[in-house]
Parts: sequence; structure tokens; C-alpha cells
Amino acid sequence: MATPQQHEGINVTNPFDDNEGIFHVLVNAEGQHSLWPAFAGMPAGWTAVLEAVGRDDALSYVEDHWTDMRPASLVKIMEK
Repeated sequence: MATPQQHEGINVTNPFDDNEGIFHVLVNAEGQHSLWPAFAGMPAGWTAVLEAVGRDDALSYVEDHWTDMRPASLVKIMEK
């Protein structure tokens, strides 16, 4: 029986969890950050703020720059 990571003898991995992968760091209009595999097309509504780096560098960037998890629209409402 195949494990969740295998299908018909082929290893299936989540590209978002690939420690050897190359990533972009994306930001949307709400200030939310995302790691995005460099081989995949960038989704609409997102802008690359760091391109083609290793996963550890991408995670470090997100940890340093996305310090408030609240969406920008919520921050704006709460500041009123």
C-alpha cells in the first residue's frame, strides 16, 4: 500500500516543504507574506519582495518582515 507521500511508486512531495527548493517571498495587499516555489507561476494579487532564494533565507525574511499577522485592513479598523 502506498504511503501518503507515494502514489503508484512515485514519490509525491509538497513543493512548499522542500528544504532544497528555491522560493520567492510574496506579499499581498493585506501585507500577508507567502513562500512560493520559484518554478510555479506567481498568483494574481501577490508581489514578489524577495526572489529566488533558498527556503531558509525565505523563512528568515518572512520572520523579520511579517511581524504582525493581522491583515492590513484589520489593523486599519483597529487603529480608529
